[in-house]
This record gives sequence, C-alpha cells and structure tokens, in this order.
Amino acid sequence: MPLRIVFAGTPEFAVPCLRAAAGRGEVVGVWTQPDRPAGRGRQLAPSPVKLEALSRQLPVFQPENFKSAEAREQLSALQPDLMVVVAYGLILPQSVLDIPRYGCWNVHASLLPRWRGAAPIQRALEAGDAETGVCLMQMEKGLDTGPVLLSLATPITDDDTGGSLHERLAALGAEVLGDGLKLLRAGMRPVPQPQPAEGVTYAHKLDKAEARLDWSRPARELANRVRAFNPWPVAEAMLAGERLRIHAARALDLAHGQAPGTVLAASREGLDVACGEGALRLLQVQREGGRAMPVADYLNARPALAGR
Repeated sequence: MPLRIVFAGTPEFAVPCLRAAAGRGEVVGVWTQPDRPAGRGRQLAPSPVKLEALSRQLPVFQPENFKSAEAREQLSALQPDLMVVVAYGLILPQSVLDIPRYGCWNVHASLLPRWRGAAPIQRALEAGDAETGVCLMQMEKGLDTGPVLLSLATPITDDDTGGSLHERLAALGAEVLGDGLKLLRAGMRPVPQPQPAEGVTYAHKLDKAEARLDWSRPARELANRVRAFNPWPVAEAMLAGERLRIHAARALDLAHGQAPGTVLAASREGLDVACGEGALRLLQVQREGGRAMPVADYLNARPALAGR
C-alpha cells in the first residue's frame, strides 16, 4: 500500500534517508531546521535536507519548534501515516509523536542502547569500539529510548575516521529505513524489540575544547581521538613550541622512558611523540593559518626537528 510519509531531518547525514523515503513519491512534506548563518559571511544558509527537498519539489516546513498549535496543525493537516526522523535537531513532544498513524521512526547512528544522544559516530571511535551500526527505532518521549525495529552493524577499522564512518552509516541508515518501509508497505510492521537495560551509554555533543590532546594520556587513546575528531573539530596539541592540528596519527607500542610530549623520532614515516603510555606517530598535521600536510612536508619547514 502507498504511504503518506513526512520526513524530518537537517544535516548531510539525513539526506540518503530522505532519498530512500522519497523514492516512490510518498513523501508529502519535509521538516527541517530554520536556515542558519553559515560561512565567513554568516549568510543564512539552508540545510542539506532542505536543498534535497527543494530539488525534489517537496513542500518544506521550518518551524523553530512544535510548541504552537499552528505548527502541530501543519503536520496533522497532511494526514501522515508515518513520520521519519533523522538527525532533525529537535526533541519531538508526545503531541507530535501521536499524529502519524504509525507513529514516528528514527534512524540512529549506533547500535542502541550504546551511544544514545548527539554524537554517536565520534564517541564509538573515541572509545575504541570494534563495531557500530544503525538502528531503526520507534520513537517515544525519552532520548533514543524507543524499541528497535531493525538494525545493521558494521565493523570499525583502524583506518576509519569520523568522516568515513559518517558516510558509511548514512548509507546504512538509508538501507535500514528502506527495509522498514518495504515491510510496512507489505502490511508487515517490523516487530519492536525493547532496548536492554544493560549497556546504556550516552554520546554527548562534541565540544571544541575536547580536541586538545594531553600527551600524558596513552597513545592508543589519543589515536582514537584523532580519528574521532576528523573532520571536526580536529585534534590539536602543543609540540616543540607550536600549536599543531593533527589530522592523522597512529599509536605505537613503544617503551621510551621520555617525558610526555617529547619528540622521539622524526622522519618521512612520521613524527613520533612520547605519550604517557607508548608513542603517537603523527602522519598529517596543520600549522596555524596553514593547510593540512603530510609530516614529511612539515619537517621540510622545521629542519631542526628532522634532525631528531
């Protein structure tokens, strides 16, 4: 049976899911955050979801919230069967969750109940998790607490960054949503599985201050943070008297006996820095006001370090 779907989402992560939901012409309206100032000129910019919706000639709604009866009436006037929510950026009140015939589905970028909250992709990397995934969840009032309808898992590799994992999970999110919609159209609603009470963790929003690395920490922990914070906010640290942003690094299991922050070796292979445990090999760095570059290029600009 054809469905009347409303979609709510804002960033790039949500765009593949909008495409999956809109593939059969069933999306009757798209909700996204109001245009916000962006870029150096601070001009008002539409969200990626708004741009995708407009390219498909879908009606777009951008309320600040759903507190007013008017905002809720706009939604109920479309008589939706289902609302699909992906990184929308607003917590929906019960009065909104109750409007669609089948309620609201959410695509969340973790294997719930691990990493509920705002930054599940980066927190999984930062914690050194071996796998992550996406869940299709029936929404309820709590933060990512609803029963899981479907899920897909993916391993986290040593080469993954916040950016690469974001791309992969966005695609998996569209896949899991497509699977759920296929079942619903066939009259087979996915069976909700309550989340277990054990294993709940929260993925708090990223803060720029977290990007500063402390050399007294273990190298493995710092390497995970470098990966998690690429492409934003990008890890940074003081090294040999200057502040560097660190785009790529890997941990070395190395006994050294040197003070944390000491440069142990510098070559085209990388710049090895003593940590509280092991060493961190810097592979790609960025000087203040400069661009990201391989360590070999950085050492050309700092020959005194290259002599180590």
